[in-house]
Amino acid sequence: MATIYGGVETGGTWCVCALGSGPGELLAEEQFPTASPPETLERIIDFFRAQPTPAAIGVGSFGPVDADPDSPSWGQVTTTPKPGWQRTAVASVIRDRLGVPVAFDTDVNAAALGEHRWGAGREVGSLCYLTVGTGIGAGLVIGGRPLRGLVHPEVGHLRIPHDRQRDPFPGSCPVHGDCWEGLASGSALAERWSASPADLPDEHPAWRLEADYVALGLLSIVCVASPERIVVGGGVMDRRLLLPMVRERLRDLLAGYLDTPMLGERIDDYLVAPALGDRAGVLGAIALAELLTL
Repeated sequence: MATIYGGVETGGTWCVCALGSGPGELLAEEQFPTASPPETLERIIDFFRAQPTPAAIGVGSFGPVDADPDSPSWGQVTTTPKPGWQRTAVASVIRDRLGVPVAFDTDVNAAALGEHRWGAGREVGSLCYLTVGTGIGAGLVIGGRPLRGLVHPEVGHLRIPHDRQRDPFPGSCPVHGDCWEGLASGSALAERWSASPADLPDEHPAWRLEADYVALGLLSIVCVASPERIVVGGGVMDRRLLLPMVRERLRDLLAGYLDTPMLGERIDDYLVAPALGDRAGVLGAIALAELLTL
């Protein structure tokens, strides 16, 4: 029997726990709302106590987080705007309560690892997973491992061009105003147009503006990190017309400067939708746990 691992994805709205060794080999899975830290952590503990003991547990958490194993605050959610979760210890509580090793990273790094291991990035060496939802975040996998440096990537707070004549909206980010997340997240769409993105018709001008903003942020990722594939997910990207529009705009912005078919005639193979859907995060957390034991 394959070694079993635990995976936890703590999202801003939902928490998902799973036990197994991959997408087709899950022994148990449970989803529940992300409530207060004590209530949420207790439900995570209860889930794993009811299952066979895993070799390790991986946690992919909304952030910002401290994922540095040598830091005294490792395993904490740090400066998050989510009420009640600032400076909350997550990984150490799970480790100490269950007595198993725990790997800890961002939810988008976990999703990137899941898509790289089992999804849309199986055959490439480096991958970026971008999520455009309530917020904007990205994870990078290089050489089979999530990328971390001084801290983890926070691409949602990139500065992108903002034409205030075309778009006078000041931005929705409570910290940076009109950063990428402040202009192009689902929250920004809802605030700018006074409507849920799901209620905006395909012909609404919101979608052309959104495609432009998503492509502008992706341009920075392509030019700086140069991943071999970019997977774009999140609730905003569920709008079917959006991904083709983003591909078209990204090609225009690159203007043929980077001489590779993947950014030209093969851009449909370069900028792709997730293969694992909304399970990328929890499956990536299982992959994080496996990496911890290698």
